[in-house]
Amino acid sequence: MAEKKVSLPAKLINGGVAGLVGVTCVFPIDLAKTRLQNQQGVQVYKGMLDCLAKTVRSEGYFGCYRGAAVNLTLVTPEKAIKLAANDVFRQKLSKDGHLPLWGEVLAGCGAGTCQVVVTTPMEMLKIQLQDAGRLARRNPPPRSSATSITVELLKTRGLAGLYRGAGATLMRDVPFSMIYFPLFANLNSLGRESVPGRGDVHARAPFWQSFLAGCSAGSVAAVAVTPLDVIKTRLQTLQKGEGEDTYRGIVDCTRRIMTREGPSAFLKGATCRALVIAPLFGIAQGVYFLGVGEAALGLLG
Repeated sequence: MAEKKVSLPAKLINGGVAGLVGVTCVFPIDLAKTRLQNQQGVQVYKGMLDCLAKTVRSEGYFGCYRGAAVNLTLVTPEKAIKLAANDVFRQKLSKDGHLPLWGEVLAGCGAGTCQVVVTTPMEMLKIQLQDAGRLARRNPPPRSSATSITVELLKTRGLAGLYRGAGATLMRDVPFSMIYFPLFANLNSLGRESVPGRGDVHARAPFWQSFLAGCSAGSVAAVAVTPLDVIKTRLQTLQKGEGEDTYRGIVDCTRRIMTREGPSAFLKGATCRALVIAPLFGIAQGVYFLGVGEAALGLLG
């Protein structure tokens, strides 16, 4: 059976549904990742499980979902832009149905670049809300919302305030997409023969192969760019704890982390990232396999 062709609208619906389901399932681990990455000096949390346990004790179960509303609101346009861009770039770079490895990498690069438009403000707001609980353990601040943070940033710093750390976000998301998309495509085509007379079109992979390919490619890409994610998180965090560094930019942040915390600090939250990204892309493959987008369009049509 040949790999099924999925229309762009169906891909966008699939990406949005996968994002919503995935974020709901793994958001507490993402919160733990942010808090672990922001720790400097005194270690409030010893690891992911300790962070989640202390969060539940001090903030309740729903404290693990601080900032989730921002993600759930913006994850659909983020995924839509990423998938649509990757699809367009792959079509433009293909010749006679064949897309070389360099073309796959460039398509991923283009997709990662385009998604930053939505990802940067989404991450900016999410990080402030996620990290508030860590800071509250030392000095309880007034409770903020995504709306109040947005208004304050626009009043004091203009639109640029919402795009603080855009360069670091670009540095993280472009390499991630350059690794993920080609790796997934190649893992998903392993052991499958080409359809006669259709060039690089392969027989459709079984669900388990697509699921494992998505999880594996996502985990590898997530861990590979963790140092860049640490830098991005530190730059985008506005409120710092007592004695914690503030940074003037990417180079200054990199130098200070290396000098004061050592190379291992660049891998803070790596396990959390792998545990967040793998299910996200596994769930995405489940949504694609079930044809949720196609079914939705069929009902609307």
